[in-house]
Amino acid sequence: MYLDNPALFTDYYEVSMVQGYIGSGIADKTATFDYFFRSLPFDSGYLIFAGLSDLIQTLESFIFTKDDLQFLESIGLSTTCTEWLKKFKFQGSVYSVQEGEPVFPGEPVLRVEGGLAELQLIETLLLNILNFQSLIATKASRLRSAAGDKKVIDFGLRRAQGLGGIHASKAAILGGVDATSNLYSAHRFGLASGGTMAHSWVQSFTNELTAFRSYAEIWPDDTVLLVDTYDTLESGVPNAITVAKEMRDRGHELQGIRIDSGDLAWFSRQARTMLDQAGFSGVKIAASNQIDEDVICALNSQDAPIDLFGVGTRLVTADGAPALDGVYKLSSIGGEPTLKISDSPEKCTLPGNKEIIRLSDENGMFQADGIILTHEANNIPEQFILNDSGHIASGRFHHEHLLNPVMIGGKVVDELPNLHSSASYVQDRLKKLPDEFRRLREPDHYRLGYSEELLDLQKNLIREKKLRYETE
Repeated sequence: MYLDNPALFTDYYEVSMVQGYIGSGIADKTATFDYFFRSLPFDSGYLIFAGLSDLIQTLESFIFTKDDLQFLESIGLSTTCTEWLKKFKFQGSVYSVQEGEPVFPGEPVLRVEGGLAELQLIETLLLNILNFQSLIATKASRLRSAAGDKKVIDFGLRRAQGLGGIHASKAAILGGVDATSNLYSAHRFGLASGGTMAHSWVQSFTNELTAFRSYAEIWPDDTVLLVDTYDTLESGVPNAITVAKEMRDRGHELQGIRIDSGDLAWFSRQARTMLDQAGFSGVKIAASNQIDEDVICALNSQDAPIDLFGVGTRLVTADGAPALDGVYKLSSIGGEPTLKISDSPEKCTLPGNKEIIRLSDENGMFQADGIILTHEANNIPEQFILNDSGHIASGRFHHEHLLNPVMIGGKVVDELPNLHSSASYVQDRLKKLPDEFRRLREPDHYRLGYSEELLDLQKNLIREKKLRYETE
């Protein structure tokens, strides 16, 4: 994290509850929390799980400084509580799907076990990291799907919500974007970087041709010219062709032009014709200006000869779905399963410690996921009960356990995959998700089932708790 004191990256009620747990003598009571989300963003058929590596690295170094503790005492925390926090080091265990995994609503994609107070303390941090990065990675994945083999570059830092742009660029690469203009993130996370020029460059010279010539002299092997400052077809492209000829005479080649306004399909077609007729068929055309997956699909459907898309605002702000509704809910306390009850059935949580089983056909294509209690993992149920009251037989499918230990007792189990291997993992896994779930619009709903024992446990606990409330 880029925070000086991540321990204070939390909500007030997290520390106030910790003080309450300490005062009640239950701070160290064993507990389990699940992270899951309730609905898919962007009308997508899947979510790309992201942020795990940053979460784990932060948990490893999560401590309260002297200044942190003085601040907490100043807002009313007791000395008993701050003394507990002074010694705090995360000792819990984390079980998670792999970063980059396509996941679906209602699945406990991350499980944390440990003491009640320590698990409460990390809630806000965990939700902030996983919700945001998963949201951006999913948006980037949709852009990648729309663009096909064409390149996509993240141009969004200037439009990002403050420092969120740092992790937005990282999550975008995970989801499938090729590079970023964000140099901070490129340096910090080892990302590919790229960009062109701004209109201000062209405006800073006496005329457009002089501006292009000057840039080409400074960047002879990496020149991409922005051609729409004044008039794309009457001025910008002709001047770019003039400079391209001059560069060729010096033994260099113009790499590309960028169009940032107007009818991108029309301008790109006209520009392509002009470049080809001048003998520059190798010059690439980049397009930017409020681009998202729908715009890319529309441009591709019109056979617009665009080779690279610069995507900014609509990527880093997750346009169309400003937040992921990921939640972190208690599922066991003191070794006993528990759950949250709601008048809305979809908000009733699943009790106990659970696993996710992915079912794949003989070709390795994902068909459904099943949620079971952990003790069922060695004897997978013969069928899973689906949300629509149907069922799916598990025996005819290959079984894959998705939750694996990442931290045990506060110690990282294995070195986490780097960003680039995780980005490759995303693409490999999406190839195993059938087309009907990857469609950008109106995808089918992926099947999610539950073991009968898990549903019976949920039903019985709901009945017990309601009876208890009625008699109290």
